[in-house]
Amino acid sequence: MSDNKIRVPDVGSSDPVDVIEISVKVGDTIAAEDTIVVLESDKATVEVPAPQGGKVTAIKVKVGDRVKEGDDLLELEAADSDDSGDTTEQEKAPEETEEAASSSESEPASPSSSSEPGEDGGSETVTVPDLGDIEDAEIIEVSVAAGDTLEEEQVIVVLESDKASLEIPAPRAGTVDSVNVKVGDKVGTGDTLLTMSVAGGGNAPAQADEAERSADKPAPASEKAPSPTPPAAEKKAPEKTAASAAQGAPSKAVHAGPAVRKLAREMGVDLAQVSPTGPRDRILKEDVHAWVKQRLDGQPGQPGQAGGGGLAVDLPDIDFSQFGEIEREELNKLRKVSAQNLTRSWLTIPHVTQHDMADITDLEAFRKQQNKALEKEGIKLTMLAFLVAACARALKAFPNFNSSLEKSGEALIRKHYINIGIAVDTPNGLVVPVIKDADKKGLKEIATEMGELAEKARNRKLTPADMKGGTFSISSLGGIGGTAFTPIVNWPEVAILGVSRSDMQPVWDGQQFQPRLMLPLSLSYDHRVIDGADAARFTTYLSQLLSDMRRALL
Repeated sequence: MSDNKIRVPDVGSSDPVDVIEISVKVGDTIAAEDTIVVLESDKATVEVPAPQGGKVTAIKVKVGDRVKEGDDLLELEAADSDDSGDTTEQEKAPEETEEAASSSESEPASPSSSSEPGEDGGSETVTVPDLGDIEDAEIIEVSVAAGDTLEEEQVIVVLESDKASLEIPAPRAGTVDSVNVKVGDKVGTGDTLLTMSVAGGGNAPAQADEAERSADKPAPASEKAPSPTPPAAEKKAPEKTAASAAQGAPSKAVHAGPAVRKLAREMGVDLAQVSPTGPRDRILKEDVHAWVKQRLDGQPGQPGQAGGGGLAVDLPDIDFSQFGEIEREELNKLRKVSAQNLTRSWLTIPHVTQHDMADITDLEAFRKQQNKALEKEGIKLTMLAFLVAACARALKAFPNFNSSLEKSGEALIRKHYINIGIAVDTPNGLVVPVIKDADKKGLKEIATEMGELAEKARNRKLTPADMKGGTFSISSLGGIGGTAFTPIVNWPEVAILGVSRSDMQPVWDGQQFQPRLMLPLSLSYDHRVIDGADAARFTTYLSQLLSDMRRALL
């Protein structure tokens, strides 16, 4: 037996990536190519397979850690030489082939490019990076043209994904030979975006060295090594290998690729509940979609599964053209995903809405006064900034509103961090960027961060990291109008605050009516977690804070 350290491989990103899942524990016996951890960057989700079989003796990371290439993941007690040393040459060949292909790819290629050596070794093809479960994305901006000179990391195209836009940078400096896409095109992982000439033909020496190394490899490896594997194919290879490796001892971990795991997280699906139809009991995207469809169609859910037993509604098809002229407009990806999430939340969460009014007369006067003082600093305090600060204080006082219900429904997960999501209306649909650690930030910091996130939202520059981790949401329609509404709770949160337009109203002070600026509040909550009395206490406390923010100092 010998102890080996397994480290983070090249995941196509120089920035740290998040550990989102650990598939093994100390004492587990694993086979080669079994998934040990799942990593997520801003652009892709990557399963890290075990390079060899053995027994896990130590795990060096935990969910939520940020790691980079070369960091330790776990320690593995390798199997006996009888199991690993007597491998036949035929069994070694595929592994050596993958190593050769990986080696030839890692030197010249970036996460969104693959080398295509020309006679001078200076030609490179830039391709679409791994988009996870997104089958196609729309080109919404092409920033370069043939003949342009590029700098390294310069944006070349912008793609629109389900929830945000994705900028594709140039992997290195060079000159654009040809652009293969235009605005409006639909592309997927591995599709060619453009070809470019790298200044000085700097790839030639690396290719020559690679050719010399590959000459010493067995025939299968030498045949494959000179043709660098596109990123899309490189991502798919471990999935097939992991499926074939499942012939060994049964594992409690489900077998699913990164795209499937990401899809399941976004739709709130526990993969352990999904029946696999792929080879070796591997879960496919179609299996996840079928499971969700069964829940929404009203088929009985499994015990403990949130969302089991939805509404069974058979809607008739209607030919609206028989009544007059019509026009059909396809929904964009953001609205389609929002519709799915809203349907899931509405069907699985028993909503109740508590309405209240907050007297913000003095607060509004203070806000205007401070804006004049902060004008030189370029900071503008909005009423929404005060709402975020007040809600952070209220969430500390009423921790159940800052929690999530465990999927089994048997426990409440109280979070010791307060991240408040702000619903932002954009031309493409509703997005909810999140202000992290709102309880630890002052009004000026909150206002500045809100302005930056709103600007990114309007320009479709939000990243997935900007929109995850929320514990409570605020939806403000004050700039538009209305007196009250029922916002839908953003699962897995348990409450959301709706804010309508403030209005001057006569308020009785015990002796006479006084004109006061009143702000309507609408608190929707999950009645499984929050009782009506607690909701009334929450809105009352929030109203008192907004009427006199000095209470927040107590």
